[in-house]
This record gives sequence, C-alpha cells and structure tokens, in this order.
Amino acid sequence: MIKVLFVCHGNICRSPMAEFLMKKMVADSGISDRFEIASAAVSREELGNPVYPPAREILRREGIDCSGKYARQMTAKDYEYYDYLICMDNSNLRNMLRITGGDPGKKMFKLMDFTDTPGEVSDPWYTGNFEVTRCDILAGLRGFLQKQPINRRIKEITK
Repeated sequence: MIKVLFVCHGNICRSPMAEFLMKKMVADSGISDRFEIASAAVSREELGNPVYPPAREILRREGIDCSGKYARQMTAKDYEYYDYLICMDNSNLRNMLRITGGDPGKKMFKLMDFTDTPGEVSDPWYTGNFEVTRCDILAGLRGFLQKQPINRRIKEITK
C-alpha cells in the first residue's frame, strides 16, 4: 500500500482538494485498495474547520463529497507513517521540514515537481481562482501517479 499525505498551509483548500481528487482518480480506476490518502496543514490556524466552501464546490462539481473532512495539523509521526508527504509550495515545504526535523528518507515533495512545469500550486486563498488550483492539482496528481510502479491501470488514469 502506498500512503500519501498532501499538505498545505491550513488544510482547507489545496491539500483537501488533492486528497479527494486523488481518491476519486484511484477509485475510478479500481486501484483504491493500493493507496491510503489523507491531508494535513502545517499551521494551526484552521484546525477543526471544514473544507473551505469554494473548494467544496469544486469537489462537488467533480462528484466528490468531502463532508466530514476537518483540518488537522501535520505531526512528526506523519513522517514515519506516510511514504510520500506532498506539499503545495515552498513555504509548506519549509514548515514540513521544521515539523519533522528534516527529510532523511527523501519522502517530501512539492506536487508540481511531478509535472513538466515544476513550481507551486496556485493558492486560491489569495487568488480566488479555485479552477486554476484544480488544474494545477490534477496535473500534479497525474504526474505523481505516472511515477508509481503499481500496474498498467495507472497509465490509463493519467492520460
């Protein structure tokens, strides 16, 4: 099983969007039993809050119900548990390294580093453009899944 934790600043926009979009991608392909997928924040600002309404709307349009998801903060134990800790931007990465004390297992990545255009996932909290963020996330998820040595089904879902 491949365990993936998506991380952003508050765990109410980008990381839950990545979590639920990836869960849908692998479920639609019949390989969800090969993944454990979750999300978390590097800050404490939004702890206990649900997914931000515009992010919920983007997910709803994809046929995804994210009710029951509440922001939680990443911990050092997450580093031990997850195979991949995938963040959205450089600030997230710095904070992840602070929380965990480093990345000796080389498990930390930025989502866009799995694409042909490495960089940061657009932050809709500031831009207000959740559709651009959705596109960034989907590109990153496709790139991430293409790198997984699971089976041929992954190639089908990433086209």
